[in-house]
Amino acid sequence: MPPSQLPGGSLPSGVHESPVAPPGWSRWLVPPAALSVHLSIGQAYAWSVFKPPLESALGLSGTQSALPFQLAIVMLGLSAAFGGTLVERNGPRWAMTVALICFSSGFLLSALGAATEQYWLIVLGYGFVGGIGLGIGYISPVSTLIKWFPDRPGMATGIAIMGFGGGALIASPWSAQMLESFGADNSGIALAFLVHGLSYAVFMLLGVVLVRVPNSAPEARGTARQAPAGPQVSANQAIRTPQFWCLWIVLCMNVTAGIGILEKAAPMITDFFADSSTPVSVTAAAGFVALLSAANMAGRIGWSSTSDLIGRKNIYRVYLGVGAVMYALIALFGDSSKPLFVLCALVILSFYGGGFATIPAYLKDLFGTYQVGAIHGRLLTAWSTAGVLGPLIVNWIADRQEEAGRHGASLYGLSFVIMIGLLVVGFVANELVRPVDPRHHIPAPKEADRVQRQQSESA
Repeated sequence: MPPSQLPGGSLPSGVHESPVAPPGWSRWLVPPAALSVHLSIGQAYAWSVFKPPLESALGLSGTQSALPFQLAIVMLGLSAAFGGTLVERNGPRWAMTVALICFSSGFLLSALGAATEQYWLIVLGYGFVGGIGLGIGYISPVSTLIKWFPDRPGMATGIAIMGFGGGALIASPWSAQMLESFGADNSGIALAFLVHGLSYAVFMLLGVVLVRVPNSAPEARGTARQAPAGPQVSANQAIRTPQFWCLWIVLCMNVTAGIGILEKAAPMITDFFADSSTPVSVTAAAGFVALLSAANMAGRIGWSSTSDLIGRKNIYRVYLGVGAVMYALIALFGDSSKPLFVLCALVILSFYGGGFATIPAYLKDLFGTYQVGAIHGRLLTAWSTAGVLGPLIVNWIADRQEEAGRHGASLYGLSFVIMIGLLVVGFVANELVRPVDPRHHIPAPKEADRVQRQQSESA
């Protein structure tokens, strides 16, 4: 973990020193370092560009071509959970280096798999190895940014995590252009994967070179401002608190609601207006997906920055409460108004992105900065769960409704009701969040010495 950050300035044993910023080094170089990693790993949201050519070249079904993405999201949550403590112990440069190696290697293995027509290598490379890079890379800058920006933690993490939501805006057209230039056969796909792996390695290296940890509390708004010590809770202790599991439910419900639309956005808007006088074209559906990606990205910086002003609990009341209202409006009136459908979906996706960006600051408020990266990593198992749950709800219900002879907006009515219910569950969980009981706090240095003396005397 980066130096600085037990109460009183002491460091736990075994902590590796990270590159420390020299005097006068600008804290505003840390967000670009984080962005270089998050814009790269955000390519995951553009995986759908590779689905049609892979299905054609390797004879895959739609379910099979989704495996690399699904495994990558599962590995993101698992690697973030199990690697979070290592990230805290070894620091952001180590974490970004590991993310670079795994994410780029995943593409290189996928290139080999496409060239040799061995699909299992693509699943292994992009899904398993690359997914580890996703998880470690996602949490790599979080605790460092919070320490550099104690006055605006929501804004700081929002800037970085915005990159993950916006990565697809770069990767999607870039990947499509490469497939058009190289060809959509095995060799063209392999070459596109190879270019991705090498290019992202170079871009992520920028973050490895730039990242630093603060030697002391950084200056904020031109004056030296000490970050409040507040409660400090270890990662192992945090998962024993009800606050952690309330936030796990909050994140899982919010992500499930957002990804339920994101994963099936193009066919969903097409189905909703299939019977209207002006059905949605393929091009318009693709434009809708791009708008959702933009809302996802904008929500990460916009709503997380707003949370610095109104508080984390209040902003999650907005995400979950207003999100439920948006789903209700789509379910009741969405098929009668395209602008209403698009607007509600954009709001939901902005809350989806905002929820990701705000959760690190929420964790910092409750558990302190001591091991916030590790705690964040464990919490991201909620994302792995939601990444399976959201698409499963929407797709399974739509398939069953279609088998029953229904079509259009009626394919999604029941799934939207379920999403509203999940958001209400998340809203209740957010209301149950209270300050962490002091018995879970790490003792301050003087208190720790007193406890140790008492234990020695009793022994």
